[in-house]
Formats: sequence, structure tokens, C-alpha cells
Amino acid sequence: MRIARSCAIVTACLVLASACGGNDSDAPTPPAGAALGTFDRIQGQILATTCTAGCHTQGSAFAQSSGLVLDRAVAYANLVGAVPRNAAAKADGLHRVKAFRADSSLLYHKLVIADGHHSPAYGSPMPLGGQVITNGELEFIRRWIEAGAPERGNVVDTMVLADRARPVATPFTPLAPPPQGVQLKIEPFSVSPNFERELFVYRRVNNASDLFVDRIETRMRTNSHHLLLYTFENIPPLIRPSFDVLRDIRHPDGTLNLLNMLPMGFHVFFAGTQTPTSDYRFPAGVALRVPAQGTLDLNSHYVNRTTAPLTGEAYINLHTVPAASVQRVARTLNLGNTDLTLPPGTRTTVSKTFRVSDSTMTIFMLTSHMHERGERFVVKVTGGPRDGEVVYTTTDWAHPDIINYAQPIVLRRGEGLTSEITYNNTTTRTIRFGLTSADEMGIIFGYYY
Repeated sequence: MRIARSCAIVTACLVLASACGGNDSDAPTPPAGAALGTFDRIQGQILATTCTAGCHTQGSAFAQSSGLVLDRAVAYANLVGAVPRNAAAKADGLHRVKAFRADSSLLYHKLVIADGHHSPAYGSPMPLGGQVITNGELEFIRRWIEAGAPERGNVVDTMVLADRARPVATPFTPLAPPPQGVQLKIEPFSVSPNFERELFVYRRVNNASDLFVDRIETRMRTNSHHLLLYTFENIPPLIRPSFDVLRDIRHPDGTLNLLNMLPMGFHVFFAGTQTPTSDYRFPAGVALRVPAQGTLDLNSHYVNRTTAPLTGEAYINLHTVPAASVQRVARTLNLGNTDLTLPPGTRTTVSKTFRVSDSTMTIFMLTSHMHERGERFVVKVTGGPRDGEVVYTTTDWAHPDIINYAQPIVLRRGEGLTSEITYNNTTTRTIRFGLTSADEMGIIFGYYY
């Protein structure tokens, strides 16, 4: 089963730019002496100090990737009644804030740090890498939502804010090794104050024969942004990393370590999550093969916005099944467009169609890869009864959505997928396909059989 493609060299998600600080100094404020309404207090006491100061302010990398700006002038409109970008939250019918329904408001869920409170697919608790809000602030937001989330007026007693205690996260417990399979891990490492640490470590799977993985379970300490696993394709021996050595992509001063970034140009997606805990299960009878003497490059990203060091750590369980029980072997989809020419100072949309060249292909997961000039990545079905149907959309170049399909996408000979990627080249030079952060890419990753 093959599909026509033009890219043999693939890469992982590159560095998420350091988040810019922000403030509300240019936003309108209530007149002197005016009584503060409930949302005014939420904006000034919580959003402005906890959210916009670290991430969700106009122009920051996190605001661009998440699509959520919480500066005073736009915060209310961007929250109340707004549909979230998170695919799982959207599928569950959540809004960022749904009036009268805190349990259907993603904002509320993201601020609750208790394990098991909500689906781990909603992403990491917020604020990422920062001090959690107080019990009083959380309850103040919950009551505001339950009162209809009005923009004006006082609907919550301010005495609620008197509770200055902060919730305590559930202590981290490592995953127990799988009853059948392999456990990989990234041992505890320190993340400096006010720093983002993203690192790789190349591990042997230590399997004498082929393994068939039907479940991938992960667990990370809090303040993790993502955990990704990669194999390598066509990597030159001189670039292949050493085993069991932490490779940081930033120097202590925040500048990029280009030498450690070189292997990223030869990555092929194996598995990944953007949530502290995940438990991915392949469809019944389907398993991903890890060849004998397999290796995986593990990638962890942590954010620390506090003034004290924090600890990162990650566990990965590869649950395996006997080869005889596998009805279909999952394969990694890798469809890249190398024909990229992006003129300077121009927004350009580039399309590429990849057609099935032989037998039927059944796709049950899609994700994507583009670099920082990428604004929007759309995947459509080409040909057949679903011709033109959009099956994937993301606007987050650094950490794109990973979409699993309960109803797989079935492609027959001659049908295929088309990538439509919009890039915004704000530089003064032409940008083409390449492996570095100064170049661009456009790759569809996924699982199929």
C-alpha cells in the first residue's frame, strides 16, 4: 500500500518562540471612581496578571498559536460564546465560556488542576509554567459563568476573593511498567526560572525481535507542553545523535543550539501528546510495528514562568500484543511538499495533492508540520464520494492538533489527500523548502493501514 509523495526527509515540530510578556496599558479602563463589575475584576485581577502577562497578549507566540488574545479590549468577545480551537473540547460541545454552564466552559476546565476533573485531551492546565490562581479566583470565575457571564454589572460577591489559598496539584507518580511491553522515560531534569526548556534524548527500545504496539500510555509532570516520539529516516551517520544524552535546543541564554537541532530534519512522527497524561489506543486488531533493535528519539518541552526552578520528567509505556493477534499493521503517513517558493512580504497559499497509487488506504489519525511562517494547514479529501471534504485544520504551527477519527478516512486508488497551507512571509527574502527554522515545510503526518 503506497501513496505518491515527494518528500523523503521529514522533521519534527520546531522551537516554540519564547512567549512575550504583555500588559493592558493601552486598553480602556473604567473611569476613576467607577464601580468595578464582575468581569472587570476578572480581567484586572486574573487575566491581566496571570494570562496576558505570560502568553495571551496580542503579538505573542502563544497567542498566535492558540488563537486566544485576552487583552482588555478583546477578552470578553474572545471568551464568551467563542468556540475553542481544541478539537476534543469542540467535539464535546464546549465554548471557551458558555453562559450559565461552567462545566461546558473550557476556560474553567483549564484553570482546574485536579487530576480527573476533565478530559486530558483538553490540554495542559493553565497558566502553563506559572503559579495557579487562588481558590477564591477560581470560584469567582465559576460563579460569574453560572450567573450568565455578563460583561457588565456585579453578579458575584467579592468576598469570594478573600480565599487566597491555592490548590495543590496531585503529586506526580510515575507510570508502572506495562504488563506486556516496554517502558521508556526521560529522567527528572531541571527547568530554570523564567525559561522554556526543550530537549531530546535518543533511546534504544532494546527489543531483540519485532514489537507490535497497540497502546501508547504517557505521563509527565505538570507544566509540560508536549511529549513527542520520533524515528529517523535517511539520517547521515555523522548527524545521528548519541544514545542516552540530553540534547537541549536552547543554550542557557535562550539562543538556539543549531547543532542539536540538525537531527530534527530527519524525524518521522511515531507518537505524541500535548497533555500531561494520555492513553492512546489503536483500533482493534491494529498495531504499530517497532522493528528489532528499534530506537526512538524522545522530545520533551517544559515551560517555567516562576522565579524558582521546576522539575520535568516523562514516562512512556509501549503496550504490546503478540504478532499473531495483529490483523493490520499501522503505518506512518508522511506526505511532504518540497516545492515551496514563498515571495518576500507576501501571504501565499500552496496546495499539493497526494494520490493513492495502489490498494485502499484507511487513515485513522492525522497531524501536520509547518514552520513559523505557516498560518493555516488544511487537509482535504480529493476524489471519491468525499471529494473536497475538509478533514483537518490547524493554525498552530508549533504544536499542531493530532486528530483521531472514529470513522476512518478510506481512500481508494486514484483518490487522495490535498494539503492547502497558507504561509505569511514577513521577511525580505524568498523562503523555500528546507530543514532549518529559517526555511519552510508542509507535511501531512498520520497513521493508516
